[in-house]
Amino acid sequence: MSNIYPRVYFKNKFIDFKEANLSIGSAPVLYGLSSYTVIPVFLSEDKKSLNIFRLRDHFERLINSSKILNFGDFISAYDYSRFEKIILRLLTENEIQNDSLIRVTVFVDELLSGAKSIGLKNSLSVFIYPMTKLINKKGADLMISSYRRTPDNSIPARAKVNGGYVNSALAKNEAILNNYDDAIFLDQDGHLTESTISNIFLVRNNFLITPPQNSDLLEGITRSTVIDIAKENKIKVIQRTIDRTEIYLADELFLSGSSLFIQPVFRVDHVNINNRNMGSITNKISHLFRSLVRENNSKNKWVLNKSIK
Repeated sequence: MSNIYPRVYFKNKFIDFKEANLSIGSAPVLYGLSSYTVIPVFLSEDKKSLNIFRLRDHFERLINSSKILNFGDFISAYDYSRFEKIILRLLTENEIQNDSLIRVTVFVDELLSGAKSIGLKNSLSVFIYPMTKLINKKGADLMISSYRRTPDNSIPARAKVNGGYVNSALAKNEAILNNYDDAIFLDQDGHLTESTISNIFLVRNNFLITPPQNSDLLEGITRSTVIDIAKENKIKVIQRTIDRTEIYLADELFLSGSSLFIQPVFRVDHVNINNRNMGSITNKISHLFRSLVRENNSKNKWVLNKSIK
């Protein structure tokens, strides 16, 4: 795990990381009653500013998760303006001048609260750490997991619930033990959903295809950016159910996520994708995404631009 920068936001205060602790009797520790998001921050090409990637969208997803989890205390206490000020102040206090990730968590701030979240106090934590590659290779090798993605009527993936990531951990462990980089989940009907921490796209016959939002997947912010980039560049996007064997027939395959960005996939199970080479559409989208997030332009709709002094 990367080193965490010293200044954090925790329970309405800016404090040192070493002071930000939760009791072993707290609801997040005992029951996983929390939700989170990870916000990428990119150093601009001219190295004069930080580009915070889709900050408002990350906040709105936290609000949506809070609605599902009945975190009403957080919803009433935080609006976007307050949230943005916290993020900007933390970047300043930590003197961030490089690519970083901001981890934001909303949690039930109670002791021995029982397995419930409604009507309980919520708190917010925010910390920053350096950005590193999660898969340190040009193309990832994935396996279809024997574990199924938890369905929406069990633990909804769109809520990004911390406790729900036990599902991802089990699949990731299985992949590592079988010498793969990560795993792909199928839903209860055997259709493609996503990987353990990212959405997935495949290319067939020059069409960019991805599962729809009602496929037990996280409504990814990078995912929606990829779809917009594709449409703006006249790449036809289709959102539909995808069978397991169709993955093996893909001309190209890649993952997308706020911690992974655009990650080409070179193999799934026993099948090589595009002869273990990056395809032209994957390469184009990856290049456009990297250019977009590093652009030093105050009118860039995808980033909040913060000057480095």
